[in-house]
Amino acid sequence: MTFDRRDFLAISSAAAAAVSLPVEAETAAHVPWHQKIRRVGQVNMTEHDPAVMNITEWADYWASLKVDAVQVSITGILAYYPSKVPQFRPAKFLGGRDFAGECIAALKQRGIRAIARFSPDLNWREVLEAKPEWFKRDRDGNPVASKEEPELFETCTFTTYFTEHMPAIMREVNSRYPVDAFYTNGWPPIGRMPECYCAACKNLPHYDTVEYWDIFTKRALELWALWDGIAKEKSPDNLYFGNMGGAIASSANMKSLQKLAYWYNCDNQGRGGGFEPVWGASLQGRVCDAMMNGRTATNVTGSYTTGAFRWRNIHKSTEEAQMWMNETVASGMVPWYHFIGAEEGLGADRRWQEPGREYFNWLAKHDRHFTTKGTIADMAVVMGQRTQRFYKPVGPGDAMANIHGLYQALLEGRFIFDFLHEEDLTTDKVKKYTTLILPNIALLSDAECAALERFVSGGGSVMASFETGLYDDRNVKRAELGIASLFDIKTLGPHQTRVGNGFMARIERQHPLLEGFSNTDWLPGAQYLLPLAPVSDPVLTVIPPFVNYPPELAYPPVAKTDQPAVVVREIGASRLVYFPSDIERTAWMTGNTDLARLLQNAVRWVSHGSQPVTVAGKGLVESFAWQTQAGYAVHLLNYTNPAAFKGYFREYYPIGEQQVSIAVNGRVLRVELLRAGQDIPFRDTGGRIEFTVPSVLDYEVAALHTA
Repeated sequence: MTFDRRDFLAISSAAAAAVSLPVEAETAAHVPWHQKIRRVGQVNMTEHDPAVMNITEWADYWASLKVDAVQVSITGILAYYPSKVPQFRPAKFLGGRDFAGECIAALKQRGIRAIARFSPDLNWREVLEAKPEWFKRDRDGNPVASKEEPELFETCTFTTYFTEHMPAIMREVNSRYPVDAFYTNGWPPIGRMPECYCAACKNLPHYDTVEYWDIFTKRALELWALWDGIAKEKSPDNLYFGNMGGAIASSANMKSLQKLAYWYNCDNQGRGGGFEPVWGASLQGRVCDAMMNGRTATNVTGSYTTGAFRWRNIHKSTEEAQMWMNETVASGMVPWYHFIGAEEGLGADRRWQEPGREYFNWLAKHDRHFTTKGTIADMAVVMGQRTQRFYKPVGPGDAMANIHGLYQALLEGRFIFDFLHEEDLTTDKVKKYTTLILPNIALLSDAECAALERFVSGGGSVMASFETGLYDDRNVKRAELGIASLFDIKTLGPHQTRVGNGFMARIERQHPLLEGFSNTDWLPGAQYLLPLAPVSDPVLTVIPPFVNYPPELAYPPVAKTDQPAVVVREIGASRLVYFPSDIERTAWMTGNTDLARLLQNAVRWVSHGSQPVTVAGKGLVESFAWQTQAGYAVHLLNYTNPAAFKGYFREYYPIGEQQVSIAVNGRVLRVELLRAGQDIPFRDTGGRIEFTVPSVLDYEVAALHTA
């Protein structure tokens, strides 16, 4: 089994042709149901549920939440109906009953769409013995067992399990039930590429290479098109959608899957309770907005206790679960509310039920304000999916540390921004933006580097850092940064660091990048630095690292250098800033406030201090601004909380007045606060609307009704 890049592009085109027309080609007369959903629900069914679940109570609950669709388990390791497909074990407590059919019928009686949930990632030992060719193998040829259940084994994406066995189940479901969609849990896999040495995989490139990523993406496209085609055998409006999530670190190439994915479900159910920032769902929403071009994106909120150490049948903090849903809808996704199992009727722990009902009913009341047409940001952070997958970052942490360090600085600086996939640098999508930020986007193609040059020649501004463009899109290291000519810089060797006192920076002249710094000649530098040739009139120069202990030796052995710690340029209307260091990662790993301020000042300067939306006030707030079906909406998420970086939230801490200014087209009739349930006064200053949100508990939406 060998594939080259030409094969990959060919199958991508063929797969795209196998599914329905692009969303842009749809007419107003017919928009598929799956492009209009606003709420989704799921009780993840256990093997025991046929014996204990009250189907009427289950269906009534979801109807009370005004959901558009609900998942029903068909599954892969267990059949929840009397299947005739070989190697498909019936659930232990099924007793010959058609449990899935009863659930689907109950949903249909209440006008709710039914999504058939499959799980193709595991199967039993007896299936392994009957069909050994279906399963993943380790380097020694042994089947790969589940980490928790030794009788379950991992299946391989490249085998006929996916092209013959799963289609047989899907077609049987089509023949039996009025389902509206297929969904596969556990596929595509989230995170790193699957490592397998079975007969189908042993001759493929190493799983951690760009070549393998291309082949895996090709296979994902093949299966997506196959399963979507089977779904459409039932109805042209039916579809297949996969298990995505993982944000920028998603497994397959998201730009390629964009050809087929009408529904992108983010299996991103919550924080793990450890050291994770609260904005995980919002970041995922920015990824979806960058990828889906207005198509449906859902994000699962697990109301159970998520995390590496979990209790899957116990409700987690309501405040934490609600904030995850706040972020989901604020960032433009559709919420999907989820719990595990129906012991004692609808869960032995019933604390999850009422918060979901209250939240979804509030959303339903204001659907027009959550039906978005697009963001109004003019600044984009480039999200490097290839960098996340293949770049080997320096120092502790992974490549996401660069994203999180910048993300925190942008939130603290109250910036409105989008994400932009690196492959969109060469498309018209980039024309929406006046400023691009590249936080150590190490892998960039020649075409993407050239696109940045064109962006600047057209008046756009760019901020970049560290090893941005040091590798091409095939992960081959360049002799010089791919963006070197843009910033008129020359590197003098590989990155440098040392243990002890890190790099520092000497202030050479005043500049807006240094706003707020007074009574000091030195600023902290990042942990790692790419040495640069001197530039004219530098703002900051490098102080080489020196001894930390003993303190008697804690002074610079070199009093002054001509090596720049930042490069600042202006070319016509374009402003350029390049940090030759891993400033975002260091800011994130250390929490250093000077580095965060320096990043904020740099973003403010390159963007000319101008934004279509500004939000001013106290607190750690994430803001989104959308054009909506009703006009405009400004979303304010209050992260001011001692658990913002180590969850869960236990209670909310209200913040005071937030002054909002937004550029609008058209006449604004009223400004309504959807959570407070009241109208507030506003000022029309000629093209901008200004108003004050009196306070924010966890989340507020200022909805602007336009004529």
